[in-house]
Amino acid sequence: MRKFWSYGSPDKELHYYVSRQALIDRAVLKLVGENPEKGGHYITIWAPRQRGKTWVMFQTLFTLRDDPAFDILYIPLENYKMVTDVAEIVQGVTAEIANDLGLDTVPDTLHDVFKREQLSKPLILILDEFDALIPEAISKIVSVFRNVYFRRSQQSDKPSAERDYLLHGVALIGVRAVLGIENKTGSPFNVQHSLHIPNLTFEEVESMFKWYEQDSGQTVESAVIDKVFEETQGQPGLVGWLGELLTETYNEQNSALTPRDFEIAYSAAVDALPNANILNIVSKAKQAPHKQLLLRLFDTKEKLEFHYDDPDTNFLYMNGVIEEEIEDKTKRYIKFPCPFVQKRLFNYFAHEIIGQEGDLYPPFTDLSQTISETSLNIKNLLKLHEAYIQRNKSWLMKDAPRRKDLRVYEAVYHFNLYLYLNRFIRRRGGDVWPEFPTGNGQVDLMIRYAGQEYALEVKSFVDDYEYQKGLNQAARYGHKLGLKTVTLVLFIEAVDETSRKKYEVAYTHSETGVIVEPIFVIAE
Repeated sequence: MRKFWSYGSPDKELHYYVSRQALIDRAVLKLVGENPEKGGHYITIWAPRQRGKTWVMFQTLFTLRDDPAFDILYIPLENYKMVTDVAEIVQGVTAEIANDLGLDTVPDTLHDVFKREQLSKPLILILDEFDALIPEAISKIVSVFRNVYFRRSQQSDKPSAERDYLLHGVALIGVRAVLGIENKTGSPFNVQHSLHIPNLTFEEVESMFKWYEQDSGQTVESAVIDKVFEETQGQPGLVGWLGELLTETYNEQNSALTPRDFEIAYSAAVDALPNANILNIVSKAKQAPHKQLLLRLFDTKEKLEFHYDDPDTNFLYMNGVIEEEIEDKTKRYIKFPCPFVQKRLFNYFAHEIIGQEGDLYPPFTDLSQTISETSLNIKNLLKLHEAYIQRNKSWLMKDAPRRKDLRVYEAVYHFNLYLYLNRFIRRRGGDVWPEFPTGNGQVDLMIRYAGQEYALEVKSFVDDYEYQKGLNQAARYGHKLGLKTVTLVLFIEAVDETSRKKYEVAYTHSETGVIVEPIFVIAE
């Protein structure tokens, strides 16, 4: 029986997969060319990691092999990632091409291997893991491709197979550097077309689970498929991993996979299990200076604009740490790629920056008005948290990361609140977890205690306009959760009693009837 797979490209005979035929057809058309006699294109296959670039190009390769008009070569370059000598890399690539083509001798230069005297017919070349090479080697190789391309363009009156150079089409996979970001002299590969590999659609994710149903006879409830897509946004590697956890590791072999099964598998994925894809994302996110951008992204005050040519944005985007959000077809902002990645990063930074230190409250604190066996008073709990900050601020924020103006990142307050609530509630048998409904800075903390759920929307207080907007957002979120009351937590550096009385007033949303209870927390 087939399996869900997240350890490299899936095997069509062994694993569940999505055909992605439209992408394959586009890649074939670009490499062969709209009119093959005129030549194909030199293309870059780009997307963040674990999006299925290599698999799409494998299928492209298999399709092209059926065409007798071309020689097709696929060469992975992972082995060159640790090589620092440009000449050694270029000569190695030249040798691999020559050997795979069955040439008697290895030409002296990479240019020479593409000459008509060496090749029997036009060549389509696919180089995988191209961005594993050092930037200088990338620049050298793509300069050769560019020169060959223009040499062939000067002979456009001849059929492709009769030109001096027979490099008909090129595909470079994973080519972050080729797009010019790391090339200080500018990208020499300005003749290339690009093919972006998107995430899976909901219908594609659903098709794999329906396929599993047919094979196994086990029903997968629609709510499970909805949650897989919602939490991964169709990222192929994560879909495959959650699919594996659901159908194998945490499958109790009941008649159906239910939301409870998803909850069990997902909690393990978030808190307990290593995954190469996620470990790579965390390793990239925690690197300086990129870490500062991630901490800013947790800020609820304003969205960050997405600019592909910004080095930090580009690095994090191509490594799957962030994604772009498009508004009105013209405005681009940075967001996290999916809730699952955001949860893993939130948990990582919370423990790395804050940790779990200090007493939650003095030993003889009366908690009777805060928590009982059957109820929880959120306002009083937040007052305890505020007192915790004020009592421990001499050391609590001492080593916290700070912005250029030396103020603590807003994210630090979110991490602190989450860990405080987590310690307080879990020791009493409850549960706390973060939710991220928008993909950017907004954080909602969910509490489950004594059979009840509580929602806390966390923001920084900016001004009256943002406050009013926050009330409505919180009400709609509470309505979506089926809650009658939701708490709006407003971090602020200082607040006078007059302002506290004005703003800490329960608000009833006219459309939904949800009551929003705003509460200030002094964080400095």
